[in-house]
Amino acid sequence: MTTTRGPQARTQVPPRPQSQAAQRAKAAQQALAAQARAARTPPMPTPPRAPRSRPAVAVVPVRRIFAAAQTNYFLLLGVTLFLVTFGLVMVLSSSTIESFNDNEGFFGRFARQGLFAVVGIPLMLLASRMPPQFWKRWAWPALVFGGALQMLVFVPGIGLGYGGNNNWIRVGSFTAQPSEFVKIALIVWVAWILTSKQDLLSDWKHVALPIAPVAGLAILLVLVGNDLGTASVMLIIVLGCIYFAGVRLRFLFTAVVGVAILAGLFALTSSSRTERISAWLNGCTAADYSGYCWQPEHANWALAAGGLFGKGLGNSVAKWNWLPEASSDYIFAIIGEELGLIGATVVLALFVVLTIAFVRIIRSTSDSFARTTTAGVMVWVIGQAMVNIAVVLGVLPVLGVPLPLISAGGSALIATLLGIGVVLSFARSAPQTPRTAAVAQTPAERSRMLAAQRVRSRG
Repeated sequence: MTTTRGPQARTQVPPRPQSQAAQRAKAAQQALAAQARAARTPPMPTPPRAPRSRPAVAVVPVRRIFAAAQTNYFLLLGVTLFLVTFGLVMVLSSSTIESFNDNEGFFGRFARQGLFAVVGIPLMLLASRMPPQFWKRWAWPALVFGGALQMLVFVPGIGLGYGGNNNWIRVGSFTAQPSEFVKIALIVWVAWILTSKQDLLSDWKHVALPIAPVAGLAILLVLVGNDLGTASVMLIIVLGCIYFAGVRLRFLFTAVVGVAILAGLFALTSSSRTERISAWLNGCTAADYSGYCWQPEHANWALAAGGLFGKGLGNSVAKWNWLPEASSDYIFAIIGEELGLIGATVVLALFVVLTIAFVRIIRSTSDSFARTTTAGVMVWVIGQAMVNIAVVLGVLPVLGVPLPLISAGGSALIATLLGIGVVLSFARSAPQTPRTAAVAQTPAERSRMLAAQRVRSRG
């Protein structure tokens, strides 16, 4: 606005009208300035509300208890439950004749296996809710408790021999195999030791001195009971934990060579083990198949009789007292006979999926303790499954190890489910994949963005 000054009066000149474009630009600038002031001004705090009087109630963290888990958790849990269910069906099919001959009725062993599953599955789910620190804190007590249980097999009146192995205990009508629980205690303890010495694994003394005496004593207690199969699985578990912990391969190779020499010497100390290995190496003939060749030969006949599609569920001939341990160590032969090559392949595929679930959990965590423990359980379950199937197929000599999650046996089922529960706890505690965070914008960048949006809307 322009004014003219004079000696007696002022003359006011009216302003020139602004164009509509200039008015819109000015309004836009004022709006952006208001937005910038609002962004810089902190919001007024909301006054706290007066607390309402409520009755005292117990607060239960239901949301945390039933919090959503990752895909790996449900993959491992789903495959495990499917294998347990499939195992119950096959135990029912393969154990009816043996159970009837032992005066337990046709469904005696199946009912007992079902009871073990009812106990083991809740224990697995309970273990899956524990934090990783819980397993670190109980590594030593669990190992000591497992060793004490294993010592009971040598106590007269409590120790029980079965099938040439003295690795069972019996208290009243309750029987158990402590070595199955020693496996999981050994896995957690070895993983804890290797994690605590993560920066010292390049020195063989920090690996061999703490692990070799304790693990060697645990395996020796099982060997004294003549259970070579369980001792072999425990040895594979220890070596697997050492490998996945990142120990140098030359240390691991030296340990494998030393263990192979000791295993060969131990096999020569028993005539039973020597004859088993001889029958495996030299093959079986019609003249001697009634001895140590009886079980491998009848397992091969059962697999061959199954063909591609099998004889049908419940129609096995080998379970009629032709194949010893049809519902436990040699249940895979019954699977091949009743469900054929397709059924046996499906079982192998399920264990492959189980391996994938374990590997996914190992890759999803950055905690070395969780990785090593998961690897130990994976080596235990998958390695024992491969050993059992190899024995049934005649690739390995008879070792007497069950097929995990499928074979009859309460101690093996509960211990395996508990070990998988430990892995599930790591899968639940693994961090979720972080979402992409929104990039903060300055007021100038926000103004340019709004101006560009207005230009696009006009066009």
